[in-house]
Amino acid sequence: MNSLDTKQIMEIIPHRHPFLLVDQIEDYEPGQYAVGYKCVTYREDFFAGHFPGEPVMPGVLIVEALAQVGAVAILSMPEHKGKIAFFGGIQKCRFKGMVRPGDKLRLETKIIKQRGPYGVGDAVATVDGKVVASAELTFMVG
Repeated sequence: MNSLDTKQIMEIIPHRHPFLLVDQIEDYEPGQYAVGYKCVTYREDFFAGHFPGEPVMPGVLIVEALAQVGAVAILSMPEHKGKIAFFGGIQKCRFKGMVRPGDKLRLETKIIKQRGPYGVGDAVATVDGKVVASAELTFMVG
């Protein structure tokens, strides 16, 4: 298993606080997949307004976290070192549960297609083994 801490993740993807949404990569294989985690706390900036008295992680940020995990898989390939992965599209996106402070969000993105700088990842986010979000993410490496 290949694991990465936050510092190592930041050596691969360009995201920084407050937009780095991955705390740890548990395992990855360049160009194939990555599995990471986001430990969700009350201190997240977005909880101040989403929603006061009923904190819920915004779905778009869950999808972004999945994309960042996928970016680790793609940008850890030697030929993509130092590049940026951009969203090309989001298909088949479904939200099936809420993510709240105290949750450990497991993020898994498998690269299912890649042709040149374009590709597609199959992404699933879970909390305690229950799917909270899934999507097919299209990306472009630039």
